[in-house]
Amino acid sequence: MDLVIVGILVGFLSGFFGIGGGTILVPALMYLGFDIKEAVGISVTQMVFSSLFGSYLNFKKNIFKIHEGLAIGLGGFLGAQASGWFLSVVPSKVLEWMFFGFVAFALYRFFKAPVQTGEAKDIPTPIIFFTGVVIGMFAISIGVGGSILVTPILVGFFHLDIKKAASMGLFFVIFSSISGFISLSLFGHIDYLHGFLVGASSLIGVYFGIKLAHKTHHAKFKKLLILIYIVILALVLRKIFL
Repeated sequence: MDLVIVGILVGFLSGFFGIGGGTILVPALMYLGFDIKEAVGISVTQMVFSSLFGSYLNFKKNIFKIHEGLAIGLGGFLGAQASGWFLSVVPSKVLEWMFFGFVAFALYRFFKAPVQTGEAKDIPTPIIFFTGVVIGMFAISIGVGGSILVTPILVGFFHLDIKKAASMGLFFVIFSSISGFISLSLFGHIDYLHGFLVGASSLIGVYFGIKLAHKTHHAKFKKLLILIYIVILALVLRKIFL
């Protein structure tokens, strides 16, 4: 029952903020008694469910066009293929500090960016593809889908509308999570039973999270995104020092 409740909550956050949910799910699973590698495997499985369903709902609402996210998504798929190897060779403390640095810098750029912009910068395909590769490999290795980095990068560096960037971040998670699921499966890091239980229950939360996100004003949406990112940074710092 605990896993079902956690799945619904994480699904809601995933749908509302356009995140994979791993940044909340991994610490929650560790609190429930799972070790870090089990938690990462369950988290990646849940992200497959939430990102597919959430992106379908966003696409129906015409928030973004699929072709716009393909370059970074395919890059994420390629990068995530190396996640099993990366998780096996990089020390946990190094991953934690890298994650903190990436999120802190991305949040800084995100904070400075305007809520809404008239025209997005033209993003060169090779640059956005390479960005996807790096984010895909690194993010899946710590149990997150990568949207926590994709969204502030798209807003802070390329000036995309904040809700469009969030929806593209969730779309990115489709590629990175499916690829990561394959890679982690090959290395024996997937708990299929608990992963599918959390993933299936998260769909309820995703539905209501996206529904509420569509009704939230852009300025308030940005403030809430910044708040959740600050909470995530605090959780990472706590994990590093405790």
